[in-house]
Formats: sequence, structure tokens, C-alpha cells
Amino acid sequence: MTPDLRYLAFTAMLTASLWIPYVVCQVISNGFLAPGNYVDPTPRPVPLWGKRADRALMNGVEVLGGFATMVIVARLAGKANSMTAMWAGIFFWARLIHAVVYWLAIPYVRTIVFTLGYVCIAGIFWQIIV
Repeated sequence: MTPDLRYLAFTAMLTASLWIPYVVCQVISNGFLAPGNYVDPTPRPVPLWGKRADRALMNGVEVLGGFATMVIVARLAGKANSMTAMWAGIFFWARLIHAVVYWLAIPYVRTIVFTLGYVCIAGIFWQIIV
């Protein structure tokens, strides 16, 4: 497997796993779901770190599409190279750091690594169009 596709797989698995901290928070805060929770989907209250965990998941889902599309297009167009691999690797690590700093409410770093993720997507795009 090529490095860019490997990092796409890593990023997809990371994103697919980001629900876990939120569910752990729900169980710690509210206990396990009761039958009534399946009928009434109203979110149960959670502490701020749980809300941040939920937003980290949603943000991961929101950016995965653009990243995955660029990696796949680069591969299919024959434009994947060491630069797309580098950008894909940086994107994965930026997303991992983003999730952690989001959970921990670390200001500024979250914005920096989010922006770095966008730069990575743009970097792969640049390799495709050049």
C-alpha cells in the first residue's frame, strides 16, 4: 500500500473511532442507555469535555471527505508522489493532535492544527492540478 493511501486508512480509522470518548462521557455522566433513550433522542447532558469530544468527532467527519477525495483523485490521476504522501502523513498527525487538543480545550493549538490540515488538503490539490 502506498503511504498516501495508508495515511488515508489511518485517518479513516481515527475518524471512525472518535465517537468513543463521547460515549464514555455519556456513560460516566448518565449511565448506560435505558429503553426510553432509544425512543426519545434528546441528548442527555454531559460535561464540557464530552461536548468537545462530540464536536471533535463532527469536525473529523466534516474534513474527512475533502481529504479522502484528494488522496483518491491523486492516486487515480497518477499524480500521487512523495509530496502527496508527505501531505497525507502531516494531515493524519494534525487530525490526531486536533482531536486531543479539542478534548483538552487547549486554545490556539486547535486552530493551528486545523489550519494545517487544510493546508495539507490544498497541498495534495496542488499536486493534482500541476
